[in-house]
Amino acid sequence: MERKLASIQKVAELSPITGADKIEKCKILGWDCVVKKGEFQVGDMCVYIEIDSLIPKTIWSGFLFKEGTTVERYRLKTCKLRGQISQGLVLPIQVLYNAEHSKIDVLGEGDDVSELLGIIKYEPDISPSLQGLMKGSFPCWIPKTDETRIQSEPWLLERKKDASIYITEKLDGSSMTCYLNEDVFGVCSRNMDMTETANSAYWYAARRQQIEQSMRGEERQGWAIQGELIGPGIQKNKYELKEPEFRAFNIYNIREGRYLDLMEFLNTCERIGIPTVPLLGLESVRGNVDFWVEKSKGKSELNPNADREGLVVRGVTEEAIEKYGRFSFKVINPEFLLKNGE
Repeated sequence: MERKLASIQKVAELSPITGADKIEKCKILGWDCVVKKGEFQVGDMCVYIEIDSLIPKTIWSGFLFKEGTTVERYRLKTCKLRGQISQGLVLPIQVLYNAEHSKIDVLGEGDDVSELLGIIKYEPDISPSLQGLMKGSFPCWIPKTDETRIQSEPWLLERKKDASIYITEKLDGSSMTCYLNEDVFGVCSRNMDMTETANSAYWYAARRQQIEQSMRGEERQGWAIQGELIGPGIQKNKYELKEPEFRAFNIYNIREGRYLDLMEFLNTCERIGIPTVPLLGLESVRGNVDFWVEKSKGKSELNPNADREGLVVRGVTEEAIEKYGRFSFKVINPEFLLKNGE
């Protein structure tokens, strides 16, 4: 599913913040946000804008920008106000009428209004060693790696209650995919198929870990290993590694159009010698969004001195949900976001 950076949503809950007279906590979907007290009532329709959004400087967003600033877009981050974490911006539905659009009157709850409001996704700067040379776009026959945040789809917890799941640590790196298809080996970043160059950290890790030889040794054509590239020059190298390293979290069968189930994935990685992201345990789906946010907190398995970025949850047996896709979700540790200015 495409991430909805800005969407029409309903105010689900309002509750006081201890020691605060002018602000209160507002719940949108599974997100906690801070709003002006009395501005909204439970059940009101509003525009909700997610963190990691880049908001243009315009008539309805001017209050976000410092006076005299030349910055054209405001990056929305996690923040804490009066001890309350706030993740996102809640605006009156009337902001939509500042935009020229013929379909405003037919928009409804859940509709994406990112393009309407000129909102785009923030993408972190990529170091020269990661950029590399583009050979082509990311292959259309491999799904891109991007889990949905559970706060945006809280209904999943009820829909999949008691389902068998496994939990892995979400590593703070750069998405990487290695594929072997029609006898061609390739390495991809999140958005592009990359040419092999001497200064590419992606290709360096693939060659150092002998991923092509491992995949060819399996004699499997039409498959892709997906994971996270971590190490020097990547997201401040929070894991204090000396070399770029690839850690797998998916294997996708291109010919059959499916991901491997957990045990097949783990057995394959062990057999061919490719390390995986840390596996934190097997459980059943339970609790609410707040339960999972609390569970996401903790230290990294790769570096006990670093906060972990969060968790990724997937089904032990692969399953697709109608109008959603693969059953999986991620939970980002709010303490990690605050500490790293995210």
